[in-house]
Amino acid sequence: MKKFNFFMLASLLMAFVAVSGNAFAENKVSAQKDLNYHRAKWDPIHFKPAIDSATNEQCLACHKEIIEKKPLDASPAGVKKSDVLAWYQTLSTYEGEQDTFHRRHLVGNYSTKLMNLKCNTCHQGNDPREETAGSSADGPISEVQRKMVNPNTCLMCHGQFPWKHMAGLTGPWSESGKIFGNNCVACHVAFRTNRHKVNFLNAAAIEKEGATNGDVCFGCHGGRSWYRISYPYPRHAWPGMATNIPDWAKDRPTTSQARFLTGVKDIATSKTNTK
Repeated sequence: MKKFNFFMLASLLMAFVAVSGNAFAENKVSAQKDLNYHRAKWDPIHFKPAIDSATNEQCLACHKEIIEKKPLDASPAGVKKSDVLAWYQTLSTYEGEQDTFHRRHLVGNYSTKLMNLKCNTCHQGNDPREETAGSSADGPISEVQRKMVNPNTCLMCHGQFPWKHMAGLTGPWSESGKIFGNNCVACHVAFRTNRHKVNFLNAAAIEKEGATNGDVCFGCHGGRSWYRISYPYPRHAWPGMATNIPDWAKDRPTTSQARFLTGVKDIATSKTNTK
């Protein structure tokens, strides 16, 4: 009996050691994953000033899934993407099938033709102290989601069309645009002509495409609005600009943010801004 108890005790001890060893190994792997996550989370590239000079290649080295990921063929309710139009497909400028948010902005045919968007155009670093849970429908529930982009950056291209401030317009562009043949340049050939001179836009391409299709202009000036307000664009001086400033524009800046002017040629001096 004593011999039996001895062998039974030894077996139980060996089993306990084996289980403990496996648990220790699993905990070690888990701890290493947590350590790697926090190392990445607090990497200098996510903060100023490193984020300002970060390249797409550096960002996508860890975040390549945003380019590789594709939309589902059908929604959870069974609605096929081929049977419906997404909100961004309603303008004539969009061609092809539905695509993901990041792919449309970074590698889409239309966006690469008219824009020079980079990861840090929108993403200016994550402050882990500014946290908001559940900001992504498919984000990991084990981690707290962080604020990724300043909403004012999105507002630049996704605000409402401010038709109430425009002489001659009786309603939103979807209504009053018909009066002008859906041609924005019919009026803007003479005023607000100093436009799109920022490093995330291809000004020459926008002017060329916008001259033949008003949806090119409307797309970023109300046609793809996410917000119920419009963006207070800077009033860059243009030839023949009136000296009196309308009330709605008196608080507007007269130049774009400095970070959007790096690499852009200054019209007045013909020099390229390198700061």
